[in-house]
Amino acid sequence: MTGLSGVPEVFRRAVAALRSVRPRPEVELDEVRPPQRLAPWTFALAAEVEGPSGELATGRLVLLHDPDGDEAWGGVLRLVVYARAELDPEVATDPLLPDVGWSWLTEALEACGAAHVALGGTITLTSSARFGDISGPPHTHDLELRGSWTALDPELTTHGEAFCELLANAAGLPPVGVAYLSHRKSG
Repeated sequence: MTGLSGVPEVFRRAVAALRSVRPRPEVELDEVRPPQRLAPWTFALAAEVEGPSGELATGRLVLLHDPDGDEAWGGVLRLVVYARAELDPEVATDPLLPDVGWSWLTEALEACGAAHVALGGTITLTSSARFGDISGPPHTHDLELRGSWTALDPELTTHGEAFCELLANAAGLPPVGVAYLSHRKSG
């Protein structure tokens, strides 16, 4: 979002609410350039979280606004989320993993009180193997979540908080106020 001339008030309020989000310390949240041509007005945030075991979760939250509305959206403010989380090999083969990944989003929206309609999305699991001179771990496993929903009003602070909570869960962070206990071998 550049200049404010001609910007619809509902979009201004929505952007201001997203800018007001103060995530937990482990979540790095920044404004990024939004995708173009998806809607007349767009805004985007990106976040990165490193979990207690070094797992990385990254994501983008994109706000789309069409003053004329969109029948499929059921409103004028649509939020689109993309999240990617690194997985341990043992977790990557769990047949319930797609359901767990989707619950990270639905439970975050509910826990934060983010009123919405028309929620939908996909979970994709990938496993990659590296060969030859490509650096990095020989095998990686990732979960990708793509989702979108329509906000019921422009007060989007709770939606931004849900985005941060989604990534914290994906990175394996415990809830705020709960200590993470690591397994240590005694010797």
